[in-house]
Amino acid sequence: MIDPSTLDFAKGDGLVPVVVQDAATLQVLTLAYMDRAALDETIASGEATFFSRSRGGRWRKGETSGNRLSVVSLVADCDADALVLRVEPVGPACHLGTTSCFGSEDATGVGRLARLEATIAGRARADPSESWTARLIADGVSRVAQKVGEEGVEVALASVTGSDADLAGEAADLIYHLLVLLHVRGLRLADVLEVLAARARPAAPG
Repeated sequence: MIDPSTLDFAKGDGLVPVVVQDAATLQVLTLAYMDRAALDETIASGEATFFSRSRGGRWRKGETSGNRLSVVSLVADCDADALVLRVEPVGPACHLGTTSCFGSEDATGVGRLARLEATIAGRARADPSESWTARLIADGVSRVAQKVGEEGVEVALASVTGSDADLAGEAADLIYHLLVLLHVRGLRLADVLEVLAARARPAAPG
């Protein structure tokens, strides 16, 4: 976690801007401000606490709404006068009830995969008679693995004989079933991304 003494609060008259980002989807949720006391409270509590310029004081996000922001990481910029706060949100971040304060659009890009992963985790707790995902998970890892194999073949066939739309659709089915398989095995997309990141790092000189 960041050392508050390294930040330049003086440049912003005692405040530093904080870009709040969903740690899973990387979607920007809001822009807020912290003074030194709010930052200290955030670090101590593990929940985002800001300084409200309109209220003239500190407030912990979710005190009244319950829509809290659990801290995952906190990083300063190169000038030590701004922060990126990555969080696990509990409920909407915006007081208007939307996921983000920056419009109603959901996470885009790779963020959609993280959102799908969360949906799968939620459906896993549903009644198998009412949810295909729950039913598939209830059938066990072998059944899910079989579906991944089947979808992989369909992707390969679509790439050779199908249209672009066919290939995109089959690829979507494959990604969905692959995420279900990871869930059943107790893994997350982040585990896969970490493997890819490790492979991209330069090899140590030998």
